[in-house]
Amino acid sequence: MHPNGNRGTYETVAIEVDDHGIGWLYFDRPHKRNAMSPTLNQEMARALDELEADEAVRVVVLTGRGDSWSAGMDLKEYFREVDDAPGHVEARVRRQSSEWQWRRLMNFIKPTIAMVNGWCFGGAFTPLVACDLAIASEDATFGLSEVNWGIPPGGLVSRALAETVSSRDALWFIMTGETFDGRRASEMRLVNEAVPADRLKERTTEVAKKLAATNPTVLRAAKIGFRKVQQMSWDQAEDYLYAKLDATTGHDPERAKVQGLSRFLDDKSYRPGLKSFEDRSEG
Repeated sequence: MHPNGNRGTYETVAIEVDDHGIGWLYFDRPHKRNAMSPTLNQEMARALDELEADEAVRVVVLTGRGDSWSAGMDLKEYFREVDDAPGHVEARVRRQSSEWQWRRLMNFIKPTIAMVNGWCFGGAFTPLVACDLAIASEDATFGLSEVNWGIPPGGLVSRALAETVSSRDALWFIMTGETFDGRRASEMRLVNEAVPADRLKERTTEVAKKLAATNPTVLRAAKIGFRKVQQMSWDQAEDYLYAKLDATTGHDPERAKVQGLSRFLDDKSYRPGLKSFEDRSEG
């Protein structure tokens, strides 16, 4: 891991940057099962700013200290104490929450992976879905328990579920409050895959290293383009994606398009789904 250098000081989150260009961003309230408080929401926004500006960081992995990813919103600090505060305080707290949990994460300049190492409850579903990819431990525990204490899922949790899982699965867990494990989360496509707990960091690192080795300009355009066109008609998407393509190829210092076409058309060193001609000639 790289030394902290001039990194910010945080109470509820932590940052580590390794030699592969992976920025490990931690929920760091293990004594509270990494529940999200107003302070954590503010610090996460600052931490994302720091990781975005760090040129050594090519990909960000969001995970939790201890045996939890995040148990959702801190009921005492986020709800009870805010409920008794003036209205402008509640508005600010909600704004700070959404700022990082989906606005920043969903449009983050670098690829993001949620590494779900344990409990993932309630409000934690929003940053989980806002990350580009998600890998969970098979024995991680997921749950939407809000009905058990008298409210529907808060924030944008229901919207996050609608983005990733079927209506039948979403309504089952919203209405029953039952929990499910990482295997079920993978079956429902809430996460990309689930792996044994002792392989979780290894597998996440494998994926992160692959993303870190990919042209960052192209990767950003590809992921943001996909997210934007989900809300567009085909006509709108065609116009947007061609504009995105032109902007990407015009501003890419690594000239990935020129190199990619040359590999495919000129020296024929790349064929999708096949080993390269060089590899096959040596095999």
